[in-house]
Amino acid sequence: MRNDTKTPLLDTLRDPADLRRLHEGQLHQVADELRLDMIDKVSQTGGHLGAGLGVVELTTAIHYVFETPDDKLIWDVSHQCYPHKILTGRREKMTTLRQGEGLSGFTSRAESIYDPFGAAHSSTSISAGLGYAVARDRQGRDNHVVSVIGDGAMSAGMAYEAMNNAGAMNSRLIVILNDNDMSIAPPVGAMSAYLSRILSSRSYRSVRGAMRDLSHQFPRPVREAARRAEEYTRGLFTGGTLFEEMGFYYVGPIDGHNLDHLLPVLRNVRDTESGGPILIHCVTQKGKGYEPAEGAADKYHGVAKFDVVTGKQAKPTPQAPSYTGTFAQALIQEAEADARVMAVTAAMPGGTGLDKFAQKFPDRMFDVGIAEQHAVTFCAGLACEGMKPFAAIYSTFLQRAYDQVVHDVAIQNLPVRFAIDRAGMVGADGVTHQGSYDVTYLGTLPNFTLMAAGDEAELM
Repeated sequence: MRNDTKTPLLDTLRDPADLRRLHEGQLHQVADELRLDMIDKVSQTGGHLGAGLGVVELTTAIHYVFETPDDKLIWDVSHQCYPHKILTGRREKMTTLRQGEGLSGFTSRAESIYDPFGAAHSSTSISAGLGYAVARDRQGRDNHVVSVIGDGAMSAGMAYEAMNNAGAMNSRLIVILNDNDMSIAPPVGAMSAYLSRILSSRSYRSVRGAMRDLSHQFPRPVREAARRAEEYTRGLFTGGTLFEEMGFYYVGPIDGHNLDHLLPVLRNVRDTESGGPILIHCVTQKGKGYEPAEGAADKYHGVAKFDVVTGKQAKPTPQAPSYTGTFAQALIQEAEADARVMAVTAAMPGGTGLDKFAQKFPDRMFDVGIAEQHAVTFCAGLACEGMKPFAAIYSTFLQRAYDQVVHDVAIQNLPVRFAIDRAGMVGADGVTHQGSYDVTYLGTLPNFTLMAAGDEAELM
């Protein structure tokens, strides 16, 4: 059963230029209609729902304030890009999402000029954005570069490597931290929005710059004391000390669902003449505006086709046990027989079956977050002390830890077992997620034995 959505204002928008012609007061209606339209489309195709629902207002505000596609908008991972696709001329094709010859479930340079950088793996947006910003500066252009990254993606070291480099280079880059887990957010509200608006304003940053210039006339100890006092005071009210230490000007936190808060801050950041990278901290709610998603433990992160009214997802046709489920059952049996068996995953416990292992052995399963490099070397350390670690990682994500597989496991001939899920062709997630390379990139390594079970019984 489907609900026919009524989207009169959204129906008039072909691209972000049409959006920017609207009066600011109409944007609330656009956001409401955009959320309804996304729910309707994904109910027919399945896909990533919760993340996109959480950035509807943010997406609307970014495209309204910035001149996309001249201003570059880069989404990290990009599973949250469905509202972006709807606003950038792909609305009529949304029912082909994640299908052959249809729209990708992620951003794709080949698909639209509004997708300047393709993604699907995590934590790449700041590095790519910095590359865009430096190239812009070298070419004498003045467009903006905006990278949107979720707090989950901030668990990967690559994001901090990029921020460290961006701060040192002092390049003009705007990073929007989409914090949808409240995991690193101070309180938000009217006072926070007011402070964010003030601290992002041109007048405040001009005064700050003038005072910094004036401080150079004083002895170094006085300058350092003044700098620390200013940073401490800002941090006391806004948080963000970590980002400031890495060279970013921090603004936030602000309510990522409140257009009246988002728009003035984005304009201030857009119009500031000060150089250097800026981080805007937005707090959002995954699954926002759709009650079944808001009430679900996973916030409807990834869904099958579903009934819009009830939120009930279509049940797959009963079939033989999956390899993932069989692996989990087998690993539990091994762990029952041997206390040295450990399980490690990188933010994919459900996808690798280790959620079931964790229910049985919570102190022997380690979810290290989006940190495949760390996961592999962590397993190597466990193996050195006689443990029997199983690293359960998707084939496409194990690519991110290839140096660790070579340097820390293979060369040292350590007994780490890799349970590589989603090997081979994986279908709807597209080219970025195919497990096409694992046999090649692992088969060349010393001390490795590769095995592929012919059926579930052999896997056991």
